[in-house]
Amino acid sequence: MSTFDSPVARCEAVREMVLTDQTQAECAHEHDCPPGSVCPLCGWFAEPAEGDEAPTPGPERTA
Repeated sequence: MSTFDSPVARCEAVREMVLTDQTQAECAHEHDCPPGSVCPLCGWFAEPAEGDEAPTPGPERTA
């Protein structure tokens, strides 16, 4: 039996559950989000490493 412990959240932009232990840029690439789109989960992702693409601004996290 295996357990999946990675944090996930529902993304309304792609209507799927996405992993939030990655950077926002990695998630956007994985789900084919268009450049410049506003991410509804901005602020929920792992911090980007130095030199990674900066996250796209989005609405504040409310929960």
